[in-house]
Amino acid sequence: MNNAQLSDFFENLAHKPYCADDLLYGLQIRPKKTAINMQYIQGNQPCMIHYFFFDIDRAEAVMAWHDANLPMPYWTAQTLKNGHAHICYKLEIPLCTSELASQKAISYAAKIQAGLANKLGADVGYSHLITKNPFHKDWRVTFWTERAYTLDYLADFVDLPKKLSKKQEVSGLGRNCTLFDTVRKWAYTAVRAHRGGIYSTWLEEVTKQCLSVNEAFLEALPYSEIKATAKSIATYCWKKDAYCYQEFIDRQSRKGAKGGTASNSSNGGKARAMKYTEIREKAISLRRDGKSIREIADSLEVSKSAVANWVKQ
Repeated sequence: MNNAQLSDFFENLAHKPYCADDLLYGLQIRPKKTAINMQYIQGNQPCMIHYFFFDIDRAEAVMAWHDANLPMPYWTAQTLKNGHAHICYKLEIPLCTSELASQKAISYAAKIQAGLANKLGADVGYSHLITKNPFHKDWRVTFWTERAYTLDYLADFVDLPKKLSKKQEVSGLGRNCTLFDTVRKWAYTAVRAHRGGIYSTWLEEVTKQCLSVNEAFLEALPYSEIKATAKSIATYCWKKDAYCYQEFIDRQSRKGAKGGTASNSSNGGKARAMKYTEIREKAISLRRDGKSIREIADSLEVSKSAVANWVKQ
């Protein structure tokens, strides 16, 4: 591994990547010291994209980047028999796809990946999971540059699609975007049925929904990315719904306290108004005692915005 690109590729491999000598017999999971002896290998770690790979099925595919006026690739691996090749570009800043990732960044990267594939004339249905192993003697491997590129730099060379094609939505980073968008739209409404419940139960439901959507992809996302997406959606919706629901309760309380209608002028409305006044006075008193707005809100089981309004008056 005297070559810089090979050393870098080995360093960034998963500890136990998918690999195969014949894709017709399916993929295996092996330690990377074993996997680098096989023809095909998983080039990126779960939840971390170091490289963009493109599959080009035509003669002289190895020069597709040159013909399309694109930057030099990190390396290319070509089939001797027919000239078909995989082209690899290295990202200067690896793209995270875990629950900590920015969905906006993933969507941006997916469009760049799709734009490059379109310009290269690459297979848009390629999953980008498995690549021709640059360590393997069966491929003619050419190392073009040691340079890595930022997403913004690569974006300057392509026309970013406003919308991914149907094939691109279910392949590559398009799968991450499709999974996120499909499940989050379902979750915005579904979370209401879990009000007052346990977060772990809600997370389990979101994970099941993610797994169901994942089954529709030609090549499924790894479970680590499914779990990451599910956690991101579940956490956001859980907090957002709790906040909105509390705001609804506070609005109803304020309406009841104002009176002005037949129902509000009833004994029930007066009782609610008295309770509202007591809570507000208690909040003001606690604030005078030096308690923070968060502490007061937690103590009285009301929203922080309600407490902030009370103590201003």
